[in-house]
Amino acid sequence: MGLFVGLDVGTTSVSAVALDADAARVVAAVSRPHGAGRTGAVAGRAELDVDALWEVTQGVLAAVAADVGDRRAIGALGVTGQMHGLALVGSDGTPVAPAITWQDQRGAESDAAGGTYLERFIAEAGGPEAFARMGALPATGYLGPSLYWLRRNGLLPAAAATACLIPDAIVARLTAGPPVTDPTDAASTGLYDVVGGAWDRDLLRRLGLPEGLLAPVRASGDVAGRLDPDVARRVGLSPGLPVAVAIGDNQASYIGSVRHAADALLVNIGTGAQVSALMDAFATAPGLEARPFPGGRYLLVGAGLFGGASYALLRDLFARIGEALFGGAEAEGLYERMNELAARVPPGSDGLRFTPLFAGTRVDPTMRGNLTGMGVHNLTPGHLARALLEGVAEQLHGLYDAMRPLAGARTDLVGAGNAVERNALLARLLATRFGLPLHLPAFEEPAAVGSALVAATAAGAFGDLDAAMAGTVRYRAAVDPEA
Repeated sequence: MGLFVGLDVGTTSVSAVALDADAARVVAAVSRPHGAGRTGAVAGRAELDVDALWEVTQGVLAAVAADVGDRRAIGALGVTGQMHGLALVGSDGTPVAPAITWQDQRGAESDAAGGTYLERFIAEAGGPEAFARMGALPATGYLGPSLYWLRRNGLLPAAAATACLIPDAIVARLTAGPPVTDPTDAASTGLYDVVGGAWDRDLLRRLGLPEGLLAPVRASGDVAGRLDPDVARRVGLSPGLPVAVAIGDNQASYIGSVRHAADALLVNIGTGAQVSALMDAFATAPGLEARPFPGGRYLLVGAGLFGGASYALLRDLFARIGEALFGGAEAEGLYERMNELAARVPPGSDGLRFTPLFAGTRVDPTMRGNLTGMGVHNLTPGHLARALLEGVAEQLHGLYDAMRPLAGARTDLVGAGNAVERNALLARLLATRFGLPLHLPAFEEPAAVGSALVAATAAGAFGDLDAAMAGTVRYRAAVDPEA
């Protein structure tokens, strides 16, 4: 079957793997921080320099190609990455403006009428019922509300530009062609009819957004184009290599993490956090999303903004305290020290409770976290770290409780994402809160592996994705709940 490369263009890093489909093993893996994020002078803004992201992406692909050696053995390239953002690119794939990421909060800003742009977006669309066939209400940072903000502020791009997701923009650069998207990414925009499988033209008309501005939607796994010869020369891959349409990172991570979907519940924690269960039919509920999955199925997803970014905020607080009070901050190794201290604290953090909703929720971005139960003996760095991690596990279990009436109880708990794979304490806390052993994928970079499996399936290496998952995904020893 050969080798297949999977590329994951994440919120803070770019990763790539080369997957041997015959041996069901990763033969090369590279991950690098991209440093392309831009916060700017306005609070709540989160943008990304697509050119800087592209430079790092090329370096990561070149490193994987060098590790593989024989580039002719590579049969296709699959791509995934951060969902819900907005990239604006020209017909040759080059960006025309900085991208707006999913963390952006300009939709929560007040407009001239006194409401927020997100509220106005939903109202002009026709109210919450207008999104019934989209699987979820849109939130700040989604492509639709960000595009609407640009329209309301007279900043829509010229007709020659196309609005797409950030991974779509990378695919366009790889192929030197116009961007295309797929249902898994289109569904993250707040503008796509998940049930009908098309951009919602009536909704776009009500919002004053031209349909021609949006990237065409292709089936998941379709070939978006062929690797541009100049790009191929720079990264060491074969010119003309098939490049698949980008797939959403949530779906890609599921594909690269789960062996058998029927009983599986995937907990994925990176910068954000999600709980996902695969379903055969479209169904959703308040606070949950029904996201398209290749093959006409759906992932029921509970998504939150309280993942690794929350732990990073606490880490940064500790670093600032060290700098302000002791004249210096040694940030290197701070995560490890926090985990070490937290592991010494008993379950329940001696009554300390930490709700890590620093950036609100998808439903209510104005909600904030809280810290309760502080006493004489539990106001320590270790207690704060453990209570925050317990709070992350509690929030994820709350999302699972919300989806159980639709998805049923799941007996196979799988954990993915850097925040789970690199934090043994958090993995144990998840197993404890869910009351199930937590299986960790044997492969690093499961989203990149998932995108490689999509490309491999499209190339005919597997009969379908279920066969690809069952034949490729392996688990390490399970993490057991605390006694």
